[in-house]
Amino acid sequence: MDYGVLSILPPLLAITLALVTRDVLISLTVGILAGFLILNNYQPLDAVLAMLDSIVALFAEGWVVKTLIFSLFVGSVIRLMVDSGGVAGLVHFLTQKSRAVRSARGAMLLAYLIGVVIFIESSITSLVAGTVARPLCDKYGVSRQKLAYICDATSAPVCSLIPLNGWGALLLGLLATQITAGVLSGSAVEILLKSIVYNFYSWLTLLLVLVVILRNWDIGPMRRFEENTTPVNIPVPAEGVHIGRMLLPLAVLIGMMPLSLYFTGQASLLGEGKALESQTFLDTIFAGSGSTSVFYAVLATLLVAFVQYVILGSMSRQDYFRSMFAGAGELLPIVIILVLAFVIGNLVKELDAGNYLASLAQGWLSAGWIPVLVFLLSAVIAFATGTSWGTFSIMMPIGVSLAVATGADVYLVVGAVVSGGVFGDHSSPISDTTIISSLAAGCDVVDHTASQLPYALLAGAGAAVLFMVFGFALL
Repeated sequence: MDYGVLSILPPLLAITLALVTRDVLISLTVGILAGFLILNNYQPLDAVLAMLDSIVALFAEGWVVKTLIFSLFVGSVIRLMVDSGGVAGLVHFLTQKSRAVRSARGAMLLAYLIGVVIFIESSITSLVAGTVARPLCDKYGVSRQKLAYICDATSAPVCSLIPLNGWGALLLGLLATQITAGVLSGSAVEILLKSIVYNFYSWLTLLLVLVVILRNWDIGPMRRFEENTTPVNIPVPAEGVHIGRMLLPLAVLIGMMPLSLYFTGQASLLGEGKALESQTFLDTIFAGSGSTSVFYAVLATLLVAFVQYVILGSMSRQDYFRSMFAGAGELLPIVIILVLAFVIGNLVKELDAGNYLASLAQGWLSAGWIPVLVFLLSAVIAFATGTSWGTFSIMMPIGVSLAVATGADVYLVVGAVVSGGVFGDHSSPISDTTIISSLAAGCDVVDHTASQLPYALLAGAGAAVLFMVFGFALL
């Protein structure tokens, strides 16, 4: 059934309410209920029952359960590192012993550097950057909102520019499908690599956040948050003797990601009947499961932390589990928001909102306008649905077909799809990356969205101009 303009009403209602009421849980619930009212002929009881069934059905999806457990247990890891003295030890080492971080700018640059270097998975990128830099930002009076912006602005953009991760696997799969269908010719890897230079939003975002850090450039709500933040005195252990209690768990969390991707990639390739001997290391990594990998990584981290803290005697078993459950409990509201975000994402898919938006723009523009059109349309879809990956799945076949039909540059259009998906996802309060970045920095989701939006719009406007210029220049 074609729901037309009604298909975009639920996500837009949820987003508007979130920004107005500053209550993400209620806003998402209202948006979801509105969607199920549309799907169930405006019968309230049927809509409520369908909504509850949809929430329960989520837990039949393995990747959803693994993502939610990962989010809970990341809270456990963070709390354990704090209670063991590891976080305070790292702060002492970086600010007193080595003096590597001596200012607010240094704390923010550390978060930026971590975000750029760790490109294996966007959630891991945000969480590690936030966990390491949060106490340093607190010490030097950097607002949690600015830290969340740095985490968010260096997670998805970096992962989309260095696609040796699940992002690359998805995009290669989408391009390979178009090649198999005869729409494109050549190699999916070659097309993806050549499109990276045209991922204008991600490049501009990485440049902009660096300018914000170096010039201390606060605009919009960010200025208010920065003015209202004062330095926090963090008690530190003598000589930073506990630094290993933070570094070892983080090393395991980061190091387990490529290992898990490789392991799950092997299982996936064997399941498809492919010989492992004929696959390269990158082929195996690309075939891996991101949700399973983060799940394995956080479980391994908790196990290593148990050995390090309890077996080696720095914490009692009771204190370990008390901290573990307390940390998970602190992130329970975030997990509930993630559940509702997943539900509204499925709902939008069922209403076919993405294809409705795409259909509005087809058939009335020249080739030169196609790249900027695809960029803006991808951004709107990602903003409304809260998912860049879902946007890629909708817009890649549409964008590629438009490019081939009109003679627009294919590499530029592929870059526009990726750029638009990251831009919309980056700006949306119902995006999982927005939510996880808020989690990593320890701030409210709506505060993060509002303070980040002016910067995202600035980078988005610059990207739109570049897609217009290159759209006509490459004809």
